[in-house]
Amino acid sequence: MKKKLLIAGLGNPGNEYEGTRHSIGFVIIDALCDTVSSDFSSDKKCAKALVTSGETEIILIKPMEYMNLSGNAVLLHIKKSGLNPENLLVIHDEIDLPFGTIKMKSGGGHAGHNGLRDIIDKLGSREFHRLRFGVGRPGPGGDVADYVLSRFSVSERLENPLLVRKSVQLIQNWIDTTS
Repeated sequence: MKKKLLIAGLGNPGNEYEGTRHSIGFVIIDALCDTVSSDFSSDKKCAKALVTSGETEIILIKPMEYMNLSGNAVLLHIKKSGLNPENLLVIHDEIDLPFGTIKMKSGGGHAGHNGLRDIIDKLGSREFHRLRFGVGRPGPGGDVADYVLSRFSVSERLENPLLVRKSVQLIQNWIDTTS
């Protein structure tokens, strides 16, 4: 019997949010999808790709509702696939980590991240895996919402391809150790 995993990359839909800190989860999951030569198919609520790695079936999703509604697509795919939250990896931006810091984590709270908050609320569980991509914090007096919805700086954009590749490698390692 094949094992199933669900990987959700978080972001906001629409061209106006492309390249923003808050949509880095979309960038990383797109890069992961490219490494396995798969494509996303979309409906109004979610983009989805199915891939196989050895004996593991992996469902990749990008919720196409706004960040604070990410739990809808995650819950739908958890239920449809008969998965437990422990078989879920969520890729998201993290203001509590300096830019360029990438960490894997299992369980925990939402730390004010609206996408994680909605996923935790919908699943009724905090026990899922996360890839936290550090985007840093705004300067003194800066608004967090405006900051995460802003685009990366020129120097950050130059570093992002390497950081995205590092993120994809961490995800592939997670798949290998979870399978």
